[in-house]
Amino acid sequence: MVTSGWTAAPAQAVSLRRRGAVLERAILDAALEQLSTVGWNALTMEGVAAGAQTGKAAVYRRWSSKEDLVADALQAGLPRLEGPPDLGNVREDLLALCTRARDAMFSRPGFALRAVIHECDTAQAERFHGVIFEGVVEPTIKMLRDAINRGIERGEVRSDASNSYVFDAIPAMMMYRSKMCGSEWVDRDIEEMIDQLMLPLLRPGGA
Repeated sequence: MVTSGWTAAPAQAVSLRRRGAVLERAILDAALEQLSTVGWNALTMEGVAAGAQTGKAAVYRRWSSKEDLVADALQAGLPRLEGPPDLGNVREDLLALCTRARDAMFSRPGFALRAVIHECDTAQAERFHGVIFEGVVEPTIKMLRDAINRGIERGEVRSDASNSYVFDAIPAMMMYRSKMCGSEWVDRDIEEMIDQLMLPLLRPGGA
């Protein structure tokens, strides 16, 4: 009986430590892991609970649907994009930005985000629009805008290049080639995109 009492105490302590914010963090991490491995369609609240080593009731107490859970998991897990690099010329700035974007795309939150984008239907995707736009799209566009505007000021970039079509070119190309061609965007691929697509597009005098 003494031995039994001695072993029960640590188990109780573990249970207490996993309440509140600690348990919520474990559930959110498990949701990201599920998204990045099995995808949106196969993700279940039960699977998330198992991954977090808790009961599904603990998940449902906090999130009534997997849409709500995934929205919070993405918001908590998406990398915080820092300020744009300023390396002295537009080529180096864009290379640094694209390398940063590549690393984010192939991180666990990146795989999770792509599972949502690629697998959700229109109605489901609407639930995540704000999270994706505010957490990914707006910061990315701002960094591209800053890099291109600095290039304009230095005379490297044509004056009318600061527009939404140009800003969309890099994210669209990276997402398309990743999904349709299985590209993992090694450093050489990033350099070729910048040198063969973006610099001719941005150069004064036209492509």
